[in-house]
Amino acid sequence: MLSTMQDFPLTISAIFRHGRNVFGGSEVVTFEGESCRRASFAQVAERADRLASALARLGIREGDRVGTFAWNNQEHLEAYMAVPSMGAVLHTLNLRLFPEQLTYIANHAEDRVILLDATLIPLLARVAAELKTVEQFVIIGDGDTSPLGSNVLSYEELLAAEPGGYDYPEVDERSAAAMCYTSGTTGNPKGVVYSHRSTYLHSMAATSGTTFGLTERDRILPIVPMFHANAWGLPYAGWMTGSDFVMPNRFLQGEPLCKLIMAERPTVSGAVPTVWNDILAYADKNKDSVDLTSLRLVPCGGSAVPRSLMEAFQERHGVRIVQAWGMTETSPIAAVAMTPKSAPPEEDFEWRAKTGRVVAGVELRITADDGSVLPWDGEAVGEIEVRGPWITASYYKDDDPQKFHDGWLRTGDVGCVESNGFIQITDRAKDVIKSGGEWISSVELEGTLMGHPAVKEAAVVGVPDERWDERPLACVVLKEGEDTSVEDLKGFLADRVAKWWLPERWTFIEEVPKTSVGKFDKKVLRARYADGELEVKET
Repeated sequence: MLSTMQDFPLTISAIFRHGRNVFGGSEVVTFEGESCRRASFAQVAERADRLASALARLGIREGDRVGTFAWNNQEHLEAYMAVPSMGAVLHTLNLRLFPEQLTYIANHAEDRVILLDATLIPLLARVAAELKTVEQFVIIGDGDTSPLGSNVLSYEELLAAEPGGYDYPEVDERSAAAMCYTSGTTGNPKGVVYSHRSTYLHSMAATSGTTFGLTERDRILPIVPMFHANAWGLPYAGWMTGSDFVMPNRFLQGEPLCKLIMAERPTVSGAVPTVWNDILAYADKNKDSVDLTSLRLVPCGGSAVPRSLMEAFQERHGVRIVQAWGMTETSPIAAVAMTPKSAPPEEDFEWRAKTGRVVAGVELRITADDGSVLPWDGEAVGEIEVRGPWITASYYKDDDPQKFHDGWLRTGDVGCVESNGFIQITDRAKDVIKSGGEWISSVELEGTLMGHPAVKEAAVVGVPDERWDERPLACVVLKEGEDTSVEDLKGFLADRVAKWWLPERWTFIEEVPKTSVGKFDKKVLRARYADGELEVKET
């Protein structure tokens, strides 16, 4: 028997309408350093209408790409709503890419217009002449636009010239809504195109009680950049549920973020571990004046979250950090480490320190080198593969048969899965340390080392070894004012990991190199070691 249910399109336009009609009084707060500016959802929606109208007047049509090169602020949120709803494609450009990668991405996507924050003009000006398809730069805020040439317009003047209101088209839920490029750690970045349908379903997953449990009583502080997998889906999920937004703009250091949290009292925030390390350092140094207890939940990801970081925030500042896992290709939410109801309280951190529990809407399996599917028994280790309605099936204009097969996405992450769906990633496939035929988890070594009271960050990479083929090199960053020795660190590890995992090679560095989205860039460390640039102590 055929269903008689209505075929209601799942679109960003529907999310946009719902937020403006039902939660028009919710607010968007944008931090300006010393003060904040505010607008209601209704006001943001009215400005989004004007933006859509202005872009249409500039010739933007269905399927055209509109780039953004901007911080997390109200104007960026307006673009998030207007561009897909008018049938165009929102392309968030990564502020932290090398110039040649930025040029490649904008040209590959064929952006026609770029919405550009005035404070970022010097960054984009370096490549502006090489952007072959860009017809206009629309400037948010005030700044010297001369380095960009003559094709420059003012965001506010464009909006002011429009009469208000916009007749949004009916868009196909499977049409492109937004696109984001991978960070390109090997080769050129790859484009991932999100459909309206995938974004709608992903937004519903992000509001679920098994993930972030968002409601209109929440105030979301999205520190994770809006160019990083759509800020982990928080903008659309928050608009769908009427959660207030507290936008940090360009003020992303520990001190201003702590002040913003105390002033605006957000309840949910998301950022990579390096950001929370900075916040923790400032909060600890100013523990008598810093209050972070408004935060009920902090989903954290991008790289493995050290258990020690979770413990420090909860025990010293009353903040609950939960690890989440995904990637640009998965929109990105694929797993969230919510402690299972059967676990006793003393095991809470043990479960939250795992990579995450696969969420409804995502199917997951692990496969051996020969392609056979391995059991969920917490012991079998293989490559993690996923599929689902918000997981990409291909890259934009790039074939990559090694990444996609049989309807599954090969994530490149290696790990095991418990019988209850909890994932534990032990490494990236390209970072696996295989010593004497046995695997060593660099992720576990890093997390354990970061539990040492003197260690701020630690990265572990495999380096050549005559006897064992490969052995771990531990690269350690100490906290400000702290000191320790290799012997002390090795003794600390000895009580916590297998003896044959203990690194024989150690180096102290000023900081761990990061990718454009804040992940440890281990290929840089391996290259520095190969070139003899690291001062290595062997034990």
